[in-house]
Amino acid sequence: MSAKDNLVNLWSSIYPDHNLQPLEQFLDTLEPQQIDDENFHADWYKDAVVYSLYVDLYSKNFEGLISKLDYLQGLGVTCLWLLPILDSPMRDAGFDIRNYDLIRHDLLGLEPGFSREQQEKIFGHFLEEAHRRGIRVIFDIAINHCSEEHPWFVEARKSDDNPFHDYFIWSKDTNLYKDARIIFKGMETSNWEPLGDSNFFHRFFNFQPDLNYRNPEVLIAMSKNMLYWQSIGVDGFRADAIPYLWKEEGTDCENLPQTHLLVK
Repeated sequence: MSAKDNLVNLWSSIYPDHNLQPLEQFLDTLEPQQIDDENFHADWYKDAVVYSLYVDLYSKNFEGLISKLDYLQGLGVTCLWLLPILDSPMRDAGFDIRNYDLIRHDLLGLEPGFSREQQEKIFGHFLEEAHRRGIRVIFDIAINHCSEEHPWFVEARKSDDNPFHDYFIWSKDTNLYKDARIIFKGMETSNWEPLGDSNFFHRFFNFQPDLNYRNPEVLIAMSKNMLYWQSIGVDGFRADAIPYLWKEEGTDCENLPQTHLLVK
């Protein structure tokens, strides 16, 4: 079975009530190598020597981190795991992502409002230098939730009719998903946060609304974000809060079969 056929089968398992058109349109935009069978069987990580760090705390920015690569190579490091680097208000150490396709300006050594070209030049240079030393690069990405400042949520909260409203989980009944535990017990009293005449669902802080993966557009949008980073040389991701992606009434909403299908 080809990688494309596998994706079609997975889509049909997750979204049996949706047609294949959104997936097919998405796949048509990809380069052949992006859905190559080999990408589904990468196993380099199994033997990698991984070093994890916050760029700003370790070396201020990516220019500084380049100066540390020889040292890291000397330690035998073969993979750098960068803790959150994407644009964020930093209310949760970067796990509250405001933009999935932007790096925090301070890590690039730039002022806010920088161009995509500047980002790709600076971050791309870092990736080239790491790869030249045999060091792969992955970074943390929270795909279960985002910041309340993310443009998707800014739009979603405007009205029920907004196209982005269904990117999130809303209910007037806060007993929905009542078996889902409160992860930050003592800091949060509910998984629901009131907004207007409804409530939005969150497994973590109340400024981190959960994304609604029952909406296939969310899966496609997130896939596009991750493929962007792959296209400029990122070797992979440490996807945060994966167990919570799919919500199902009557369960604890953790590690559900649909979640495993989404990851595949």
